[in-house]
Amino acid sequence: MLATKQNLQVDELNFGQIGPKFEHHDMFPARTNTEFVQVYSRSDLKMRVWERGAGATLACGTGACATVVAAVLEGHANRNCRVDLPGGGPLEIEWREEDNHVYMTGPAEVVFYGSVAL
Repeated sequence: MLATKQNLQVDELNFGQIGPKFEHHDMFPARTNTEFVQVYSRSDLKMRVWERGAGATLACGTGACATVVAAVLEGHANRNCRVDLPGGGPLEIEWREEDNHVYMTGPAEVVFYGSVAL
């Protein structure tokens, strides 16, 4: 879902209500991840993600890469963008025309430690 800043504020979305509707839609029999994107400019995007089986998550690098490619193909963004995420960002995403590869640069951060008794 791509939209401009004027008509979509990703932080105001009710993810608990909207996310499952995409994840479990008949169009996606194996379920799907969904990225919700707010376009600030042709080089600055904000993304929230709903991941199948997990719900709302703080970040998704592959989703950020796919978001930039979709935004470029739809005429909303340049091939080099900053993508802001609630966690793990911002990410710099570049879709290089020379080799058609997508490159992601950004921090890797630990967000959880845990243990499980087996």
